[in-house]
Amino acid sequence: MDRPVTAGQLKEKSLFQDSDGSAVPARTVCHNCSKLKIFLGALAFSFFAKGFSGSYMKSMSSQIERRFEISSSIVGIIDGSFEIGNLMVMVLVSYLGPRVHRPKIIAVGCLIMSVGAFLSVMPQFLMGRYNYERITVSVDNSSTSVSACSPAWSEGPAATDATETLSTVINAGCEKTTNSYLWLFVLVGNLLRGIGEAPIMPLGVSYIDDFSKEENSAFYIGLVRSSGMFGPTLGFLLGSFCASLWVDVGAVDVDAISINPKDTRWVGAWWLGLLICGAVNFIASLPFWFLPYSLPKEGENENLKMSHLSVQGDHCKMDPPAQPQLKFSEAVKDFLPAVRKLFGNPIFVVFIFLTILQYNSLVGIITYEPKFMEQQFNVSVAKAIFLIGVVLLPVTILGMFLGGFLIKKFKLHITEMAKFACITFLVAYLLNLLYFTCSCEVLQVAGLTAPYSGIKHISSSKHIYVASCNAECSCKVDQWDPVCGDNGITYMTACFAGCKSSSGTGRNMVFHNCSCVEGQGLGLGNSSAVLGQCQRESCTKAFPYFLALQTACAFFLALGGTPTYMIMFRSVSPDLKSFAVGIETLGGRVLGGLPAPIYFGALIDETCLKWGTKSCGGSGSCRVYDTKEFRNVYLGLIAGLRAGCCLLYLVLSVLIMKRFKPDGKEMADIKNAERSASKELDTANKREILPGSRTSEESEETYM
Repeated sequence: MDRPVTAGQLKEKSLFQDSDGSAVPARTVCHNCSKLKIFLGALAFSFFAKGFSGSYMKSMSSQIERRFEISSSIVGIIDGSFEIGNLMVMVLVSYLGPRVHRPKIIAVGCLIMSVGAFLSVMPQFLMGRYNYERITVSVDNSSTSVSACSPAWSEGPAATDATETLSTVINAGCEKTTNSYLWLFVLVGNLLRGIGEAPIMPLGVSYIDDFSKEENSAFYIGLVRSSGMFGPTLGFLLGSFCASLWVDVGAVDVDAISINPKDTRWVGAWWLGLLICGAVNFIASLPFWFLPYSLPKEGENENLKMSHLSVQGDHCKMDPPAQPQLKFSEAVKDFLPAVRKLFGNPIFVVFIFLTILQYNSLVGIITYEPKFMEQQFNVSVAKAIFLIGVVLLPVTILGMFLGGFLIKKFKLHITEMAKFACITFLVAYLLNLLYFTCSCEVLQVAGLTAPYSGIKHISSSKHIYVASCNAECSCKVDQWDPVCGDNGITYMTACFAGCKSSSGTGRNMVFHNCSCVEGQGLGLGNSSAVLGQCQRESCTKAFPYFLALQTACAFFLALGGTPTYMIMFRSVSPDLKSFAVGIETLGGRVLGGLPAPIYFGALIDETCLKWGTKSCGGSGSCRVYDTKEFRNVYLGLIAGLRAGCCLLYLVLSVLIMKRFKPDGKEMADIKNAERSASKELDTANKREILPGSRTSEESEETYM
């Protein structure tokens, strides 16, 4: 027979909320472990996992571009496939989310992300070893030096070193035609990652907001999102490590490779980190399989009538409520009214446009920032990725956490959150404009950006590759194996420098008697050249200044990130929170995340001065850019997009203050006050009020 439950026993119970908002008994455990906290931990790790794999893929964009010999715009399409995956399921998942088992849907999403990561690795095992473009070849077992400037060389002698598979002879080691399309594996893998990630944000955030105290909701969400930022940090660190390793690590003699990680032909072990990402995503799926459909509202256990509980013996043993059945016809019927209700809210509409512009600028930065640092400041991609991981992302984490903390600490209303977000973004934008002061000289490449006579920049739009100093060398204009002359000028190949002899092997090879270097007024003893592009000292000096500006800008953007995100939650109906998150994420992904890497990449391609050549012919990836044009295009796009964001922030602030101006408080606060008063009344009369008598607002929260 069921016995009454004492007040002390009641505190040990936990209740579920059924679909009608009433309290029903649920199986509990006789210990203090909170399933909400378990969910918070699991969701934080899933945020970590998706950020880990996402940032790693972003950091490897340059390596993928060079490995498959594709343009930046194609890399943008690969990157955009992730957003296409989100588009395929985001609306459905976010709309049906509260009506399904949210933890299990998140678990399935993590598994799909794992499959996508493993699929992206396949080309590495289907393609042969990477053959980078080069012309400097030393004869095996011989001390004879090869002259770069000679008719014999121009005919393209084959490499004789059997330990090197790095042939540059046209059609020698020509890849099969099918290999040119193996990047589709990466595209499909990225597509699957997008599908798998779709349910994590809307379902996870709405789950927290449903079952936590309203004053704790912003803090929990900020905590989960900031905890998830450790994923991108470690993802970029892993990307930096893999980018410093040769793509065929363990299969070739690294000492025989004549290029270093600063060279634009260098390809890191992009595939290695994807194996780790797949394993992490798989682990992230495990906890969600053991979490319930719903949880008790945080802090409301004592408001429930004790007569609704029964205890068998001295054990906490109850049956879980059955999950409400989802009626598809009803869900479809309510879809259009829900859409009209959301887009009839002007604050939400402005918020969506703001999100789209922010996504455009953010995705463009994340995708091409390592390339920009490499071309503009002469740092290796591995170093650029490392700095993003250890400097910029930790600052971003701090800003996001601090933003959520300030909301909780000062109990900011929606009007105050709007002002705070607007001010922080304006400060970040002003710092963003200072990027243009970080100027850097254009790389002086003979025949591209500088004439062979040196010093002055070429004024003609047509490049002049051949000069009197190398006219007899019969150099091939489609080759790129740069050397730096003693005069500080970079030449496309040692042949274009007119070098007659060489010494050393591999990366230590030095060319001598270079006629084009001699033409700069140098003596015969100083007419040598070494492998690689010349260093630009002014760029190296400007880099710390640029990095400091980036750090400050990232902090202010992140500081206003959480308040901006909470504006959406406080300006829509409670029953539409999950759907609003899905629409916001969908709009940002489709109109921001999808097109941004494509048009950023296409415009960056326009600044390319020298394209690589595939072994079977055809254009490959870009070898050198006009750094001045690159900077203007890249920074100009970001500044333009963020200027639009500034305008929308101002409009959003005005709308919020105008809508919630009466009594100086927003509508959400009024509802909160009403619920607080109701809770106090329930507490005082908890033995007389039934759980089914809760307010309609509380019932609606079941579907938030």
